[in-house]
Amino acid sequence: MQTTDPLEFFAEGTNGKGILLIHGMTGAPAEMRLVGRRLHQRGYTVYAPLLAGHGRGIDELCRSGWEDWLLSVLRAAERLAEHVGELFAAGICAGGKLGLLAAHQMPGLMKAVAVYSPCFLYDGRHVPIRYSLLSRYIEFFALFPFFERLSFAEPPSLGIKDQRLRKMMEAMGAAGVLDRFPGKGLLEMHRLSGALIKQLPYMRTPTLILHACEDDLSGPRNARYISSHIGAPNELRWIDDSYHMIHIDRQYHHVADYTAAYFEADHAP
Repeated sequence: MQTTDPLEFFAEGTNGKGILLIHGMTGAPAEMRLVGRRLHQRGYTVYAPLLAGHGRGIDELCRSGWEDWLLSVLRAAERLAEHVGELFAAGICAGGKLGLLAAHQMPGLMKAVAVYSPCFLYDGRHVPIRYSLLSRYIEFFALFPFFERLSFAEPPSLGIKDQRLRKMMEAMGAAGVLDRFPGKGLLEMHRLSGALIKQLPYMRTPTLILHACEDDLSGPRNARYISSHIGAPNELRWIDDSYHMIHIDRQYHHVADYTAAYFEADHAP
């Protein structure tokens, strides 16, 4: 399969199963490579598409919305499904939410979904209190003209506990990963969360939820919310030595292995 953008990556596997790897808001496919390589070693075909508006700077991101991001995932899922016998999805933060919504909109196409570090409220240990307040009342602040000019820096940790891997993340700017969050992007994240919350009780796709005990961006209750409200069978597992970016941090291999094990299990009703 040919990728549609040079920032994307695709690797054909041997077991006839494919995993759509969905990056987060302000992220890019490059951030999914560590998990993707390990899943590929286990025989999976992996494809990491580029979400609409991403990979080309803040201005381009601000011209897109969550529905554009979801359309990117739906199209990518259809493409990958043509090359594999079974299809799964795994995504970080916003990418996980998009994976859940895509599976719900395409019933029967995806056998299971893995959600890494879900975030509805920015209530992690390294988030300034002003960011947490903004996330709660962002629709109100979005009414003011100054909102369009706002952008917010990543926390110093970049969501990564391991110093060596943090340096690797810092070098991903050339691969399309942004180091700031535009206000418009945070608004779209909020709206994406709202759309997901409405659909959670009606979802039936088996779901794995992985969340770090020390997540510095989103607290454990974000993961527990999905687990307790989703209508699908689900499993919640904790990562004990990482921050928010569990797919890049020092236990990324556990993240990949837990994902593969869940996808290989029988989740038939």
